Amino acid sequence: MNILLTGATGFIGHHILHALEQQNHHVTACCRSPEKLVFRSENTRTLQLDYADMMKEIDWLPYLKNIDVVINCVGIIVEAKQQTFQTLHTQVPTALFKAAEQAAVKKVIQISALGADQNAQSAYHLSKKYADDALKALSMDWYVLQPSIVYGDGAQSMALFHALAALPVHALIDGGDQLMQPVHVSDLVETIIQCLKPDSKACITLPLVGPKAISFKNLLEQLRQRLGKKPAVTFSLPGGLAQRSVFMGKWLGEPTFNAENIDQIMTVKNFMFV
Repeated sequence: MNILLTGATGFIGHHILHALEQQNHHVTACCRSPEKLVFRSENTRTLQLDYADMMKEIDWLPYLKNIDVVINCVGIIVEAKQQTFQTLHTQVPTALFKAAEQAAVKKVIQISALGADQNAQSAYHLSKKYADDALKALSMDWYVLQPSIVYGDGAQSMALFHALAALPVHALIDGGDQLMQPVHVSDLVETIIQCLKPDSKACITLPLVGPKAISFKNLLEQLRQRLGKKPAVTFSLPGGLAQRSVFMGKWLGEPTFNAENIDQIMTVKNFMFV
């Protein structure tokens, strides 16, 4: 099939691209920096884009001719300048989805996030939800995949947890008993491959989680062990106080340590299917 893949140089995107190339699909790999593409077969052509300039349907239409499937996995964890949740998670994909409908694209696969539902509160999850809802309103086959934390080789979504695990003292929000079910990137990719099959059931939302739940406290312990560090000193930090401690993110040089992400850690449904 002819597939347009956005976010091809990202952690999830490059794993998807590799799988598509192995199955001999013809891929248009959209990315800001083509030189960062890990995989590039003879069936793959690169399309260099600044997504901030792709917020209208007409911007996408020239690239959707003869495309059978669109897979959108553009995503950010932290906002910066023009790279905002509203722009990259809502406006850009919504324009892409509507353009895909105009171009008679057969299927659209949207990589959303667990927690991007009717109870969403964070700017991150709401921005994903708005794009999901826009896709669901279109008259075409769609799949909204909602993964928990995705881990695997090259995972950037674990950056916050690695940063916290490396600290000599672990301030565990409300004791660190929040449960999460990380999903391996290979399971996410396999789900996408199944969605590409002609007989796959369409117009569905799929929460994607791993088989085992782990507490936030135990996750930090395991990550710290992998870093070869001794056990950290731990103490419980009330959620409200944690929110007031976000200044530490700038002090540590870790932008993912912010109020938005701390709030997500405190919200179990964002990481575990309940």
